[in-house]
Amino acid sequence: MNIGDKAPERLGTDQDGKEIKLSHYKGQKLVLYFYPKDSTSGCTAEACNLRDNYDELLSQGYAIVGVSVQDEKSHKKFIEKNNLPFPLIADVDKKLNETFGVYGEKSMYGRKYMGTFRTTFIIDEAGIIERIIGPKEIKVKNHAEQILAPKAE
Repeated sequence: MNIGDKAPERLGTDQDGKEIKLSHYKGQKLVLYFYPKDSTSGCTAEACNLRDNYDELLSQGYAIVGVSVQDEKSHKKFIEKNNLPFPLIADVDKKLNETFGVYGEKSMYGRKYMGTFRTTFIIDEAGIIERIIGPKEIKVKNHAEQILAPKAE
């Protein structure tokens, strides 16, 4: 998915098994953020930063939905432990990760493995991707500020 593309209508199911659709967010900007794994230090910092700035994001017209490949049970625990006010899509079949092009080969300490590239898509009120914050740009401790900052032209 690239800037200017229309995001898919069906996004997935959340931690409660509820279907999440793009049309649920009509009239709002949707922050669809993909992260590697529940309860890891970077992912927790990112989720908590979004939580701590949630009211500000809402007041600016943003809705937030997180996505990772863990199951609903893992997401529920992550939400409860960190008191997250937004849904997390359980993309266990990696369909949404692959649709958005954020799943692929990664390497850490010389070991190669498949995983999610931390990426945030800002989708406008009409369902069009207007901004992408890529893996090398995301600052997990200040992610809300990055989202709220006017985009550099």
